[in-house]
Amino acid sequence: MPTYIGLMKLTHQGSKDIMNAPARIEEAVKLYQKMGGKVIGVYLVMGEYDYVTIGECPSDETQTAFALALSSQGNVKTTTLKAFTAKEVPAILNILKKS
Repeated sequence: MPTYIGLMKLTHQGSKDIMNAPARIEEAVKLYQKMGGKVIGVYLVMGEYDYVTIGECPSDETQTAFALALSSQGNVKTTTLKAFTAKEVPAILNILKKS
């Protein structure tokens, strides 16, 4: 399955309700799994973003639907990065070489 990295920033609403963040994270993990995803990790981080997540999901469309569902709750704004493993790099470079 494709790997995705989620970068999240708390909204004003999410910051005000920070004490309920653990429950919201648990609910989000359950939703991701229900949509066919596998959570590799969820991290509270310091810096520009508040959370970083790593997961595997069946498709770009499913990942996008999850991100929309998450952000529609109003607690976080999301940015999603599709990640490629080191093993996938040669195939990508082969496409570049052929163009």
